[in-house]
Formats: sequence, C-alpha cells, structure tokens
Amino acid sequence: MDFELDDDLRAVRSLTEKIFGDLASVDRVREVEISEGGIDRRLWSVLAEAGVLGIPLPEEAGGAGMGMLGLVTLLEQQGRRVAPVPLWATLSMAALPLARFGSAEQAERWLPGVLDGSVILTGAFESTPGESWPVRAERDGENWTLRGDLAAVPGAEAAAAIVVPARVASGEVTVMIVSTGQPGVEVTAAHVTSRESHAAVRFDGAVARAADVLPGDGAEIARWIRRRARLALSAVQLGVCEEALRMTAAYTSERVQFGRPLSTNQAVAVRAADAYLDTESIRLTVQRAAWLMDTGQEEQAEAATLVAKWWASRGGLRVVHATQHLHGGIGADVDYPIHRYFLWGRQIAFSLGGADAVAAELGDALENGGAIGAPA
Repeated sequence: MDFELDDDLRAVRSLTEKIFGDLASVDRVREVEISEGGIDRRLWSVLAEAGVLGIPLPEEAGGAGMGMLGLVTLLEQQGRRVAPVPLWATLSMAALPLARFGSAEQAERWLPGVLDGSVILTGAFESTPGESWPVRAERDGENWTLRGDLAAVPGAEAAAAIVVPARVASGEVTVMIVSTGQPGVEVTAAHVTSRESHAAVRFDGAVARAADVLPGDGAEIARWIRRRARLALSAVQLGVCEEALRMTAAYTSERVQFGRPLSTNQAVAVRAADAYLDTESIRLTVQRAAWLMDTGQEEQAEAATLVAKWWASRGGLRVVHATQHLHGGIGADVDYPIHRYFLWGRQIAFSLGGADAVAAELGDALENGGAIGAPA
C-alpha cells in the first residue's frame, strides 16, 4: 500500500486539525471535563456542521464515502487534542454498522441524526467475544427482552441508542440497536481513567423490536464491529502519542538544567527516540489495517487490526509513560496538560483488550493455522 495520504485525506486532516485546534483548547477541555455529562456539545455541533461526522459513511447513506482511512485520519486529530466527544463510539460501533448491515428502516431512523449531530449512538463491545457476551435476549412474541449488565459503555449517558450483541436461547449471537429512553434500561455515570463520558448500563426487561435487529449473521456482525472499534481506538491513541511526544520535545528543548537544555542529555534523547519509534509503529499499523478494510480484505484486516491494537496498547503505554516522565515534576501538575495524555493513553491501552489479550488472540490464530479470531 501507499502510506502517503491522498488529496482527500489531506483535506480531512487539515479540516479536522483546524476544528480541534480552534475548539478543543486546553482550557476548553478542562472546562468540559468537569461539567455534567463530560461531552463538548459545541464541538460536536461544529463537527456535524462541517460534515465531519459523515466522513467515513458511504455516500448512499449521506456520507463522504471515505471509509476507515477517513475515520482514522479524523480520530488521529481528535487524539491530538484529547477532545471530549464520542466520535469513535458513535461512528465505529453504531453508524458504520448501521450503514453496512442495517435495514433501510434502521438507516433512515438513525443515520440522519448522526450526520446532523442531533443523535449520539454507541455500542457495547468491550467484552471478549464468546460466552462472555453479558447480555441475554429472550423472544417475547415479535420482540426481544434483554437482561444483563454492561460496566463502562462510552457515551452511553448521552446516547439515544446502544448497539448491543446479545446471546439468545439457541446460543447464537444477535446484534440489535436498543433505545435507551425506555423502561428496563438503567444508565448510571461511570468514572474511568481518562475522565471521558462512560456509563454502566443495566438491561432489565428492555425491549428490542424485531425491526431493531441488524439483519444477517450476528456473530460475524459483532466481529466486524469489534474489529473497527479496535482500529478506531488505535487511531485515537496515535494522536495522543503524537501530541504527547511533540509537547515533550518542546518542553525538553526549552527546559534548562545544569546549564543546558534537557534534550541535550543522551538518556532524554534516547527515551524520546524510542517513543517516536513506537508512535510511528502505531501509525503504520493503523493505516495498513484501515487500507485492508477499505479494499475488502477482511481476513487480512483482522490480523492487521490485532497488530495495530497491540502497538496502540503496548507501544502507546510506553509513549505516555515516557512523555510523562520526561516532563519531570511539572508532569505531576494537573494544571499542565501532559497528564491528560497519560490518562487517555492508559484508558485506550486497556480498552477492547490490552496488549496481552491481543497477543493471546494472535497466538490462538497461529495455533489454529492462521484463522484469526475466535468464534463468537
């Protein structure tokens, strides 16, 4: 593949870099972080007005048709500003699956609201596929009744609906979109490392209509969504690492100790160089996985996504630890922004599977003769 961005992707990068740079300042992020809800609604509205929320969606769904390469380019810029908006959750776990697998009725019901910014959606794919899917669905006439608990669903407090994989009596998996504003759905704010908006969700008799079920093989749909969610998170981590490293390079070049800048010390330079290598490894693996998805190479994309998520988890942790450390005492000052990159980096590293879990999946794949991914 060609790792150079084409003109359209460069335009996406330029546009989103400006929007996030203008509207997600350090002061604004701090203000939103301590507000009720923890989502920057003003930024979300501007992203919608600029057409950013439609970048990865197909043209027939009202989007720009730029696929996963468009999405990872957008999310990298969000990560650079640690901007508190539920982009990866809404787009990778809900809007893209609805555009790909949803019925015409489902797409018409939800996607216009996503595009104009009036609707936030999310998904519940944190659990490992298999028996651990925590939600169960029981048939009740033409409808489904859901029961189960979800620990930390991104953006769920603000979401109009959640895309949920549920196990049915036959043992099969069904993926459905469940409205949150109904009896039987309890949403409670959850505190997470990154301070982003998350919530615990309890289904206790929540109802999903037959028309709310995504048509097709539920297990395969769940794998497809989880794959894209992992890659989306890895793209956010790329931006987090990139900006944390830039801030560190600037700080160590300006901070004078013992008569010379910190950056002139070999140990500092080596630590920063290692962080740069990790950051670029995340970049290359994320771009490759996105390209494989956009070119329809799903089997190869599964393996490539695991590799990208491993780098985002293991390499990303190394980067945010190094950049925090190289800031010395000021890195512990919560009035200085580097700590926020450390917190986001740790949150992403362990979401949707940490490095060890991802490596285990790759190991299982090798043991099974290269068939990537355990059955759902």
